[in-house]
Amino acid sequence: MDPLDDLLRGVRGQGAVFDASVLTPPYTVRVDTGAPLTLCCPLRGEGRLVRGEQSHRVRAGEAAVVTGPEPFVFSDRPVPADGVGPGDRTVLLTGSYEIGGEVARRLVRVLPPVLVVSDEHGCSSMGEYLEFQLLSGRPGHQLVLDRLLDWLLVCTLREWFARPEAVVPGWYAALGDDVVGPALRAIHGAPAEPWTLAALAEAASVSRTTLAKRFTELVGEPPLAYLTGWRMALAADMLTEPAATVASVARKVGYADAFGFSTAFKRVLGKSPTAYRTAATG
Repeated sequence: MDPLDDLLRGVRGQGAVFDASVLTPPYTVRVDTGAPLTLCCPLRGEGRLVRGEQSHRVRAGEAAVVTGPEPFVFSDRPVPADGVGPGDRTVLLTGSYEIGGEVARRLVRVLPPVLVVSDEHGCSSMGEYLEFQLLSGRPGHQLVLDRLLDWLLVCTLREWFARPEAVVPGWYAALGDDVVGPALRAIHGAPAEPWTLAALAEAASVSRTTLAKRFTELVGEPPLAYLTGWRMALAADMLTEPAATVASVARKVGYADAFGFSTAFKRVLGKSPTAYRTAATG
């Protein structure tokens, strides 16, 4: 288990709003859903995604992910000379995700406003099938779309994180480190374990001093501070479950008593567990 697996698991297409548009030039589509995460994928043709002063060419077989609620437009103009010609149709798929939970929000916070990933992750090979599912209206097609869009979004984000031009968070770069990587995987594999610096150092087969120094250099915070932040993110999501109590959530993330957990929760997230649950569940 690693941090990226955990963060991607929190982003699901169920309940997302999907839209398929068949566009004939000249066209300009304004996307203004207010969603914190939007997937934009031309299944046929191409266009220009414009948000503020940023402009990105997006072609069939590529996928763009837009973060934040600000609107953007997808247009056939301007396009390069070798781009879509007059009369060529573009089939555009957009998926607007209402991100729920602190774990998923941690992912959105490390993404740029717009990212575009080429077809190295296999989107183009699925284009015709996606287009068929979008336009057929067959029974059960929404569930199929939910799962296909989960796959497409996860592949797009994973591919982007692996690109050299991506500005990735410290923990992602640290996953490949011989010292910090094992400690990160230990934390995410068993966050409720009674981890100490000594125990994490043993998992990484290094001294406590070596782990503390290297972890802080690469991740940007000490090992136990990272552990606490991750536990609180998990706890925040658990607190929104109907049957959850503060005491039960505390035990699930490694705290023996609710008082110590509540103190840590308020320090990290700025409000008590009860106040957080009230605000999250309405």
